[in-house]
Amino acid sequence: MKSLFHSSRRDLASGLTWRLLMFSAGVLWVLLLFSIARSAPVWAATAEVTVVHSQGSYPAGGVYPVLFRIRIAPQWNIHGTEDKGDGLIPTALRLPETSNIRFSDIRFPPPAKKTFPFAPDAVAVYSGEVLVRAKVHVKEAAPEGMRELTGHLFFQACSEKACLPPEKVPLAISLRITSPGETATLLNRELFEAAPSRGDPGAGGGGPALGAGLWLTLFGLFLGGLALNLTPCIYPLIPITVSYFGGRSGKGSGRNVVHGVLYILGLAFTNSLLGVVAGLSGGMLGAALQNPIVLMGVAALLVWFGLSFFGLWEFRMPSGLTRLAARNYSGYFGTFFMGLTLGIVAAPCLGPFILGLITTVGQKGDPLLGFLYFFTLSVGMGLPLSLLAVFSGALNRLPMSGEWMVWVRKALGWILMGMAGYMIRPLLPVGMGRTVVYAGLLIAAGIHLGWLERSKASFRLFPLIKKCVGVLLIVAAVGYAVISLRPGEGVAWQLYDEARIAESKGNRPVILDFYADWCGPCVAMERQVFTDPQILELSKRFATLRVDLTHRHAQQDKLLERYGVKGVPTIIFLNKNGEEERALRIETYTGKDEVLDRMRRALAD
Repeated sequence: MKSLFHSSRRDLASGLTWRLLMFSAGVLWVLLLFSIARSAPVWAATAEVTVVHSQGSYPAGGVYPVLFRIRIAPQWNIHGTEDKGDGLIPTALRLPETSNIRFSDIRFPPPAKKTFPFAPDAVAVYSGEVLVRAKVHVKEAAPEGMRELTGHLFFQACSEKACLPPEKVPLAISLRITSPGETATLLNRELFEAAPSRGDPGAGGGGPALGAGLWLTLFGLFLGGLALNLTPCIYPLIPITVSYFGGRSGKGSGRNVVHGVLYILGLAFTNSLLGVVAGLSGGMLGAALQNPIVLMGVAALLVWFGLSFFGLWEFRMPSGLTRLAARNYSGYFGTFFMGLTLGIVAAPCLGPFILGLITTVGQKGDPLLGFLYFFTLSVGMGLPLSLLAVFSGALNRLPMSGEWMVWVRKALGWILMGMAGYMIRPLLPVGMGRTVVYAGLLIAAGIHLGWLERSKASFRLFPLIKKCVGVLLIVAAVGYAVISLRPGEGVAWQLYDEARIAESKGNRPVILDFYADWCGPCVAMERQVFTDPQILELSKRFATLRVDLTHRHAQQDKLLERYGVKGVPTIIFLNKNGEEERALRIETYTGKDEVLDRMRRALAD
């Protein structure tokens, strides 16, 4: 008894220690999120957007075409509307919505493909003047008179060799609403006839492009749905669901198939509805998710849910919803209803992933894409149960529920931590910053799931499975670190400091580099130019200082004004007296030979 008491005390102490460690990790993770919450710098807009009306007034109870004219400053381009995950900021037009007026079917023209010196592949961009089609819906109950609405254009401008920070430009929309059936004067007919009727599929209204990337994403969501069946919220329901199918459908296997299909459709209906709503709200949700504070709020929520998967707290649905989901109905409708309410019963395990997927769909702003994402996830979740209902004899071959499901739950907790890291990806510095966060998460997950987690199972292979997963995660972390970090040594940049400028006077010249992670030419020069052996050797004779404009900081406006910086990359050479050599300034992407020549001239001067 005494040894059992001591053993219980040790287990309790071990459990408390683990909870304390995980809670501390969660707190540190949240602090990390808010430590990088800085707004982007303010720059002059390089594009403007105005509304082009199709008629002088808009009678209530109708749907009317409108155009939005985007004028882009000469020598500048803005990116296309599709987010390809390459760090480039896609263009988005966010239009307002009221109780009586809304906009739909936003269609950008197809973007042009241009090749830039800093990008290995052609980039989709717009330049000059762009006409964007849309429709305005005026409800019959809309009151007469002028309506003033405000939308926004989100974009990032790049030239052939330089980039500006992401910009948000307001759009003023004035609509004169008249009584239903009133005749309106047609305007700008030539423009509306000349504007392309087919839109960019990524612009919201043309649907998702069925490329390899989409199919891989859907396949990943299908596998994710399959994996969710192993959670403690769904796995114990398998015998109950299969026995329900068997009891309601009689002996015929054909009826079992019908019940299985209805079960999947019920589950898909609930989840796909969420996806469509998230896509339709993309104008609001997508705009909000461009704010660093909102991104970190969502990431912090995912971390909070992740901590619940580690057992630090319990997420439960309201009892009223749980009782509703537990109601029984007979026949085919009963099977469909079970599928409808599975999301409520399994909400403690499904809710966090549904939240993450809703956020992703909201960023895309595409209802059809939202439907595809959630429908595919639902098929993955419902297919195993449906197959087991048809082939009920296979149920006996499944492992029994047990502690191994706690391990699965904690593995999903680490996935949520990774989703939180993905949410703040735009806020993390390219290179070492992202590598430390993502590789650190993989290593921590591998060590925890492979060795520290003490769950057991009745089947012998479980300990081996745990260790294999741990090793794979650690190997993946090492591989990611090796691939993501640029090969070779780079220039040893130091953060800008007035004291370092003062120390260099009379001793050596200074290279002052204005840089940002969202600047493609800057990243390209960092990888292709500042790793050159000759430049590395010559840089040791300079004081190499960097002003990082990725996130806003206190000295930013003062430094931009002092040195006359209008965009990045900007590289300034200061002589030994602390004065700039204006003839040597670099304000575009520049190859290593030209940079090497200017460094030599700076040393010669």
